[in-house]
Amino acid sequence: MKISAATEKDSDWIRGRDHHLAEKLIAPKIREREIYLLRDDSEAIIGWMRFGYFWDNTPFMNMIWIEEKYRGTGLGKHVVEFWENEMKQQGFSMVMTSTQADEGAQHFYRKLGYKDAGSLLLESQPLEIIFTKKLT
Repeated sequence: MKISAATEKDSDWIRGRDHHLAEKLIAPKIREREIYLLRDDSEAIIGWMRFGYFWDNTPFMNMIWIEEKYRGTGLGKHVVEFWENEMKQQGFSMVMTSTQADEGAQHFYRKLGYKDAGSLLLESQPLEIIFTKKLT
């Protein structure tokens, strides 16, 4: 498995799968190296991870997605640790993410050392749990 930043040639692939990202933001996210792609040995894309910045200064993982047949194999953990290492190398001391309270991902993040840091409740949405992790 290989992790690398998305490039312009990956735009159509991202556009067709990441339905939570406005189309006009794909190119800027690619330019800023805020989308990582996971590829198998044949170079086929098997997942992605996208991030931004909370309060414009704290790396915030917005999305991680792995092809169904690769889930439960450690790839999610691997890409999160890769991202955390990248953020640490860039001088950040903390990262953040969130998940809805009705999603199992909250357990995944806690196993990776993320701590509950609060929540957000929007009308007609499940509770959003916010997590932080200090990078050491």
